[in-house]
Amino acid sequence: MNYVTLGRDGINVSKIGIGCWQASPDIWEVNEDEIVNGIVRSHELGVNLIDTAEEYGLGHSELVVGRAVKKLGRDNVIVATKVNPPHLRFLELQRACEASLKRLDVKQIDLYQIHWPDPYDQVPLRHTMKALEKLYTEGKIRAIGVSNFAVRDLEEARSYLSRTDIVSNQLRYNLIQREIEEEILPYCRRNKISILAWSPLALGLLTGKYRWDNKPTDKARESNPIFSDHNLREIEKLLTTLSELSKKRGKTIGQIALNWLMKDPLVIPIPGARNRRQAEENSSAADWDLTNQELNEIDLACNSLNIEYFP
Repeated sequence: MNYVTLGRDGINVSKIGIGCWQASPDIWEVNEDEIVNGIVRSHELGVNLIDTAEEYGLGHSELVVGRAVKKLGRDNVIVATKVNPPHLRFLELQRACEASLKRLDVKQIDLYQIHWPDPYDQVPLRHTMKALEKLYTEGKIRAIGVSNFAVRDLEEARSYLSRTDIVSNQLRYNLIQREIEEEILPYCRRNKISILAWSPLALGLLTGKYRWDNKPTDKARESNPIFSDHNLREIEKLLTTLSELSKKRGKTIGQIALNWLMKDPLVIPIPGARNRRQAEENSSAADWDLTNQELNEIDLACNSLNIEYFP
């Protein structure tokens, strides 16, 4: 497994991580033992970055991750979690961090991230960043990250830090949803801020599992506009190209899609894994490279798509 550094001189993490939204019983049917086994198997294959959030299952995901960390040994993994917008005030953020530490059963969080900017601008970002820097200087967190931050948010947040810098921005990024390429990705490149790519397989759409004649029925996907009939028919063009490359390279469609993200040294995809099999498939997307010709073929297929707007 290849490893990269978060930010300019931050923590060393595997080039692919594992996201743990799937451990949210309010959204998915959760088999905790299977998810823990998936995390453990990912680590056996070289993955050391585990990402969760207090919002996932109202803390349940952090409890599941804590079980996996205990099995693996604290020093062997990089634990990342996120604080929810209702807890961005100075004292509330301190309490939220303590609660996450307790659920994860660790003494220090490696990467502590703001999950979303305050949607109502009720909490001055200055207060939030000073609260995070306090946790950093106290040693309760090793690094500060953000999630879903635009350039203006990043610039403001960084201006309030004096002892450290933001090392990562967690953003939705995949072959279909590439809006970050216009402004945020170039900014992060210039400032050496790593991108943790959430939904790198577009809720499973980029695995080839779902087609226009095989739409999902679970509540997390059924109402998502990405799965509209129009979009599914359009995305079929891209899946055809990925399928051809899959056969040629002896890789799955999902592995091709994940590897495409890893062409950029700044980008670290964090796909979920419900079990050992999915963990093995995701981990095997690393440590090989698509050729320039293959990358061009994928980009041509993407550029031919006429996707309807979706949030």
